[in-house]
Amino acid sequence: MNAPLHFVPPADFRTRVGDALLDTKLRGSMRGAMDFLQDKRRAQFPDGEELEQLRDLGEAVRQHALAHLPELLVSFEAKLQAAGAHVHWAATADEANAIILDIAQRRGARSVIKGKSMASEEVELNHHMAHHGIDCIESDMGEYIVQLAGEKPSHIVMPAVHKTRADIGALFERHIPGTPYSEDVDTLIQVGRRALRQAFADADIGLSGVNFAAADTGTLWLVENEGNGRLSTSVPDVHIALMGIEKVVAKLEHIVPLASLLTRSATGQAITTYFNLITGPRRDGEMDGPRELHVVLLDNGRTQAYADEQLRATLQCIRCGACINHCPVYARVGGHAYGTTYPGPIGKIISPHLLGLEATADLATASSLCGACGEVCPVRIPIPALLVRLRTEANRDPAQKVDNALRGQGAKFSRSERLVWRFWSGAFARPGVYRWFRWAATRLRAFTPRGQLGWTRHREPLKPAARSLADLLRERGQAE
Repeated sequence: MNAPLHFVPPADFRTRVGDALLDTKLRGSMRGAMDFLQDKRRAQFPDGEELEQLRDLGEAVRQHALAHLPELLVSFEAKLQAAGAHVHWAATADEANAIILDIAQRRGARSVIKGKSMASEEVELNHHMAHHGIDCIESDMGEYIVQLAGEKPSHIVMPAVHKTRADIGALFERHIPGTPYSEDVDTLIQVGRRALRQAFADADIGLSGVNFAAADTGTLWLVENEGNGRLSTSVPDVHIALMGIEKVVAKLEHIVPLASLLTRSATGQAITTYFNLITGPRRDGEMDGPRELHVVLLDNGRTQAYADEQLRATLQCIRCGACINHCPVYARVGGHAYGTTYPGPIGKIISPHLLGLEATADLATASSLCGACGEVCPVRIPIPALLVRLRTEANRDPAQKVDNALRGQGAKFSRSERLVWRFWSGAFARPGVYRWFRWAATRLRAFTPRGQLGWTRHREPLKPAARSLADLLRERGQAE
């Protein structure tokens, strides 16, 4: 198996961004894909008033669920157990992997067929299972493509959006025996489906993610287009659902507006091909479905976001990817430059909770704060405000005592930078000092340093003018 693609250190992040910007093929693919997705979404919301009302409703549903999250999770667990499911709680990625491995080993499993699950990408389940001799086979076509390529998804909804038809044709020709090269989309889809079909029947365990979960019924709601989610959750005797703890809502009926927002925002569809509602394992008299259902509730840093009143809004996310599709930074560098499971704007605000600010401090600064992400978010997550907050936390003095300190607080803290800003604010707050500073800057401009920290990485150095505006006004007999 390929080595897992972990997050990248800040220096590597900048390098990857530079490499991505020089990759004209990648930039062409990303620009075309993002324009297409934006047009599809726009066509699904022709009535602006309806869209805003639906966004209000979606935001209210998510905020209500988060306000009552602890009790909803307890209720959800009780309903699942009453329906015959097994519930497991995982505080970390390692715990989630250990739980799933234990289930597989107790069943003597050798293979797992997977529906789409970003949570499993988050914990790097495939590589953990492979280390213990158990194959995990991706059945979502996009996930299957990037698995063959030894890559991580570059988008949370369309994992292989960075691949061209030629890339996929070459990949299938190389990895699927007896497959001739083709760039025809229908042919490629059929090749992938034939390769995967037998895997559903042969797999010992099926694993899925969860789009939404209803606390009042214990129902798992899965959204998909290909039917692989339905097959992976119903054909194998054991189904494991891995879900973040924030996915639960109070009532089954609350999911309906969220599902409408999700499909229309993500892929520009009024409804996806399949909505799968799963409430417990197979019952007596039923012809299909798993005989054993396990639900793994994953924290992995989510309670850190939950503990902070402002950052809690991060957990409203329904994983539609609309913010990614409209982000000018993502469109130019693609998902792999971020080096995290969740790229783009949503990745910038959730990854610090999953990985810590030490690993992700630069992500929050990889934004122009244009606000496009916040404008299109179907549940109104204030992404730009959260990015500013995370920048603040990354530059906060690590020794400063604050409520609910973030892991890695002060990852970019600099005492020298703080002294510079104190001098600057002090000078501008005192007219006499400011006038002296202005006089000195114009007279000593020849000594301006060529290197000015991050500013001169991509720009010419700043140099004071030979005459200040105040000097010019005074020569004309005008007051400052």
